[in-house]
Amino acid sequence: MDASFTAEQDEIRRTLRELLHKRCGPEELRAAVGTPAGYDTALWEAFGRQLGLPGLALPERYGGVGCSVTELALACEESGRLLAPGPLLATAVLAAPLVLALGTEAQRTALLPRLASGELTAALAVPGTALATALGLVGDNRGDWSGGGRAGGVQARRADGVWRLYGQAAQVLDGHSAGLLVVAAHTGGFARSRTLLFLVRAGAEGLVRVRQTTLDGTRPQARVELRDVEAELLGGGDAGSEKRDAAGSGVPGALAAVGNTAAAVLAAEAVGAADRALERTVEYVRQREQFGRAIGSFQAVKHRLADVYVAVQAARSAAYYAAWAAAKGERVGPLALAQALEALRTAAAEGIQLHGGIGFTWEHDAHLYFKRASGDELLFGPVHRLRGHAADAARLFDGGEVAV
Repeated sequence: MDASFTAEQDEIRRTLRELLHKRCGPEELRAAVGTPAGYDTALWEAFGRQLGLPGLALPERYGGVGCSVTELALACEESGRLLAPGPLLATAVLAAPLVLALGTEAQRTALLPRLASGELTAALAVPGTALATALGLVGDNRGDWSGGGRAGGVQARRADGVWRLYGQAAQVLDGHSAGLLVVAAHTGGFARSRTLLFLVRAGAEGLVRVRQTTLDGTRPQARVELRDVEAELLGGGDAGSEKRDAAGSGVPGALAAVGNTAAAVLAAEAVGAADRALERTVEYVRQREQFGRAIGSFQAVKHRLADVYVAVQAARSAAYYAAWAAAKGERVGPLALAQALEALRTAAAEGIQLHGGIGFTWEHDAHLYFKRASGDELLFGPVHRLRGHAADAARLFDGGEVAV
């Protein structure tokens, strides 16, 4: 592994940092969160048309840039520094790779160029609060998380050659504004039970989407209700067939592969947020005086910040390796995500404490970083389950003893 960045990767980071510095300051961030979309649509257009970020990791033949997961992770690290809201994660990291892996050639040709340009946004909708399980981050995703024929899931049935969906997804990232929904639904009853993915366009009859009030306002979520909604099977085929990805593992395998990539990208994003939280805290303790001297000169403060610095750097190394390894098919993303979320929570908590009274106010941005850490743990974790599932998958402990 070559740990150095290429000139192209450095240029992606520099260009994106400059753009976000100009157009995503604290005031712009709060204004964007308060809009119906939950993000700055003009900034998103710049991401798509000027920088090509939504298509960064998509093949060139589908309108993408043709880069790897590493470039996408570096871009998200920069957006994470300022907690920039937008459908980049939902569109480019979760939905588009599923269309690429499982879609027919006609579906890829029709959808991927529009997703790559940012013209079309997409969201992954899974039943209830099962996103982390569906992506294989905290448990086996070959279970009945999509409903298993019971109430609370999303059910799919086919009649007269048309697929129709019924059910609800409670935590859909950017689901209220996405132009396309990739919906995981249970079908086949108990005898032929399986999970399939379906495409639902915005405005479909029977589709109800409500933006939710969330802990982390910079990560908009929606409740999606499907009331006998007409849908298109991702991958096509008849009622008894199921599109396979390149590895031949079908929907669960494709979701797990996307989950590993998403974990690596999320880890990089969390590292960017943690690094920025630490920077702001260091700037503050250098200026804030107590007993006639800057509080940053006190040894106790130095030790606390040194611990945060070590945690952030360790998490950055893990995130970079996970992004590099994802392209090789290695599944280390969940472990990197666990370490990055832990580092972000530590950096944000120490930032609030060391900012003193102002750190607890609504007007200061310190709480936004803490909410991002907590919100991501609720969506993709928690940390102990990320690590626990990784240990189980690696058979680290077998019968109470360390496997040799």
